[in-house]
Amino acid sequence: MKALKWIVMIVVALAAVLLLGGLMLSPLFTVTRTVQVKAAPEKVYALVAEPRRWKEWSVWNTRDPAMQITYSGPSSGPGAAWEWKSASQGDGKMTFTAAQAPERVAFDLYFPDFGTTSQGELRFSAADGGTRVAWTMNGNMGRNPLFRWMTLFADRMVGKDFDEGLAQLKALAEKP
Repeated sequence: MKALKWIVMIVVALAAVLLLGGLMLSPLFTVTRTVQVKAAPEKVYALVAEPRRWKEWSVWNTRDPAMQITYSGPSSGPGAAWEWKSASQGDGKMTFTAAQAPERVAFDLYFPDFGTTSQGELRFSAADGGTRVAWTMNGNMGRNPLFRWMTLFADRMVGKDFDEGLAQLKALAEKP
């Protein structure tokens, strides 16, 4: 009986640490990755500016070729959107909010599994005879104290996917 009492106290203490600690963590996170591409900004921009082109280089589409995708809005620019459902990659929706050729594409992301949103952008700048691509995502995990713990690992988790996606974008853009 004494051992059970200790186990219950430890479980309650851990739950308190998780909940109270989570409330003290910021719900905000930022992930940024860059790559240098040996192609003109216009060529790289074209691969990103249309949601339908993301499946050619996005790591998430590569991991789940059976991903169900629905496109809406214009084919590119503000309002262009795609929604996906995937057993392995989760569900989400991306809506382009801004597009300035060949410099920038900005978007909003919504993840219904978590009820969270984030904003992102890809910037393209001429550099060293090619294009420097910077991919940034700013997110907010909301009020849930357990989700806030994820902000501590966001860079490691999402950054790896950004690195892989940018490598595939680079390979595609550098093809003759």
